[in-house]
Amino acid sequence: MSDFDFYPGSDAEWADLLRRLRQQPKAQPRPFFYARVQARLAARQAPAAGWLPAWARRPAYAALLGALVLAVSGDGPALRPAAPSGQPGGAYPSQPTPVAPR
Repeated sequence: MSDFDFYPGSDAEWADLLRRLRQQPKAQPRPFFYARVQARLAARQAPAAGWLPAWARRPAYAALLGALVLAVSGDGPALRPAAPSGQPGGAYPSQPTPVAPR
């Protein structure tokens, strides 16, 4: 059960508190606050770029580049020369050798 019975005047107290809060003057920043913030932000952006490009300094792009290199590299079986056709198995040893009809 709720304990509203123990605080019969709580709504009036909250209303009084909210009224007093609304009557307070609005907070204002100190003079030249925004100028100081802009100066700090400009000073923070000043470091010179390193020898790495900007996209390579982020780990997600570096991981994506590594995955792409691994995916494209393969192990090279497509680049091996085919076996000469005079040997058994023909050019493709995984396929059976065709038998000539009689």
